[in-house]
This record gives sequence, C-alpha cells and structure tokens, in this order.
Amino acid sequence: MPDEIASLDQRMRQAAFDHVRSLSATRDALSSDDLTAGFIFEGKRYPLVNQRRGIFKPSDMQHLLSIRTVFPRPGARVWYDDQRNVHEQIYGGNDFVEYAFMGTNPDAADNRWLRDAWQEQIPILYFIGIAPGQFMANRAYIGGWDAKRLKALVGFGETLRAEAERLPDSEPARRYALRAVKQRLHQATFRQAVITAYEGRCAMSGLPEPMLLDAAHIIADKDEGLGQPIVPNGLPMSKLHHAAFDAHLLGIAPDFRLHVSDRLLGQHDGPMLEALKQLDKRMIRLPRRTTDQPSRDRLAARFDVFLASR
Repeated sequence: MPDEIASLDQRMRQAAFDHVRSLSATRDALSSDDLTAGFIFEGKRYPLVNQRRGIFKPSDMQHLLSIRTVFPRPGARVWYDDQRNVHEQIYGGNDFVEYAFMGTNPDAADNRWLRDAWQEQIPILYFIGIAPGQFMANRAYIGGWDAKRLKALVGFGETLRAEAERLPDSEPARRYALRAVKQRLHQATFRQAVITAYEGRCAMSGLPEPMLLDAAHIIADKDEGLGQPIVPNGLPMSKLHHAAFDAHLLGIAPDFRLHVSDRLLGQHDGPMLEALKQLDKRMIRLPRRTTDQPSRDRLAARFDVFLASR
C-alpha cells in the first residue's frame, strides 16, 4: 500500500507539472482562474492551489503540491512577510527565499506538509504573484524548515518538470537556478505592468491582443542610469513594431510623435510595409495615468540613436 500511495502521488505530481508547463509555454503569467481550474488526472479535475490558503496538498496526494504568494492589491492588507519580501529576496541574489508558515503553530497540517516536503525533498510548484491575480509558475523545493522562526526556506529548480532530478544541493547550483528565476520575474513583472498601464493595447497601432504584445524597453536594462524595469521606461508593442523599434526603423520623439526611417519610407512592397509607413508623424497611444507615460528623457536619449541611424 505505501508503494501504491507513493506511485499515485508521483503520477499526479507529474500531471500537475506537465499541465503548468504547457500553460507557461504560451503565456508569461497564469491567472487565478488557471490555478483554480487546475489539472485533470485520470478523469478527475484537481485545483493547483487552495485560493484561501497559500499551502496546498490535494487530499488524494501524499505530499505537498504547491505554495503561493499573492501580489497585494493597492491598499490591501499584507498578511504575511513573504508577500512583501519574496521579490526583494529574489532580486537580492540569495540562494533561498523565506516562506512564512500558516499561523503560529508549526504542527498545524499546512506546516507539517512543508516539513514533510523538506524531509522527503519533494519537487513542488511555487506560484509567485507578479500582479493582482497573476502568477509566475516555478519548480521549487523546500530547503529548510524552522519551527522557531515559523519559516520555511524555498529553493528553485531549473525546469518545470517533476520527474526525478537532482535538486540543487550546492550554493552555486542554487544561485544559478535563482538567477534564472530572477530573469523570468524581471521580464514577467515588467511586461505585466507595462501592458496593464496601456490597457492591453499596442502603443503604436492600438492592437488590442496582449498575447501578441511585447513590453519594449526604451532604454535597455543594461544601462544602469536609465534602464530600470519601470513603466515609464517601457512601451507595449506588437512583435513587428518592437522589431522595427529595436532596429531603429521606428523612432519616438520626446513629444510622443512617431517617426519612420527614410529607409522604410522609400520602399513600396505590400500592406504591412504601408501600415508601418502610415505611422509617420502620428502620436503614440498614452496610458491614462500621467505617471505611467514614457519618460521624455529616456525617449530623447533613444531618439538621438534613431536620428543617428537614419
């Protein structure tokens, strides 16, 4: 019987990880509805989380399946320290992040699930909030359990696969995995913030499909002075417009007016090219909040590069 229970747990875990990996292949973030809808195993649907609690083990599974940290809504109460600290810890470069126990009793069922996952080194899913109701999915494991501090340590794996792999057992391996999470978190939070500010539309064309949009940096993030991942340094663009912007075939002046390069204006070859040429001298779409509008200083610096490339 114990072997059968362990086998069931492993197969259910694999189904959950496969489903999350499939969803994550086509989107930067999973919604609360995605997590509630969950996955199907042997004809039965199981949620990926308990929406009322951060620590979740389906009743049919032997071990912990997932943990979750929500992104607080503006003005909402922050219940646990990890809601404030997980992004900071990831960006700070620690090899583990801390996860708060449920309540103050380390022997409560939720906290025992954390302990058991630590002792058995079970791969789990960690859903990190990147915006209200939006989550980045990560393969993770419990790397420590402290009854006195009421904290668990969470480490990250490199992929969203659940099958038996060596979990990072050295500080360099853990830091390598965390760097990958940091990069994904940076991209996901920046994209979510920029596209939300512009209500899901391309700033150049007005295209209203977020899945076809990128969050383009005005100044590249490698620039320590102006390259911060903040909304005034970003613009939502379709893939085509993003490529043209990066190639300096499209420029945006500090007055928010679009300029098309002479190279494109001199060509005549089909409707897509004509659509790009028609952007010349048009104003870009701006977000509702003035604080989210593109930084004029950043646009000026980028526009100088565009002019030099004409």
